[in-house]
Amino acid sequence: MFQVIFNTVSAAEMAALPKDLQLDLLAEFQFIPHDMENMNGECFGTLSREGRKLFRYRAKDYRIYFEQHPKGVLVHRVLHKNTLRDFLFRSNLPMAEEDKTLGETGAFWNLIEEGEKSL
Repeated sequence: MFQVIFNTVSAAEMAALPKDLQLDLLAEFQFIPHDMENMNGECFGTLSREGRKLFRYRAKDYRIYFEQHPKGVLVHRVLHKNTLRDFLFRSNLPMAEEDKTLGETGAFWNLIEEGEKSL
């Protein structure tokens, strides 16, 4: 059975959103697990560091960061798009390379690791 698993941090981020928005985001976040290796397009991106691969899914004004898990996907963070865009703007980084740049940014990985420590 395919599951969407939230760590403590991502669950709190989702819980802070209005219920109808939570349902809308989850409704958009539907795909078949074997599609994870072939994700591309406007909604999906990948971030890599030291052999680790995370996916980014754009749903409405939010970005959901997750990775494969034996039971489905493990959601690490649910962030409003302006959070990342503001960071990139302040850092003078090109928007076209958002995923590559985030994959190379220690601060982003600290957000992910913070969620992992909460499990």
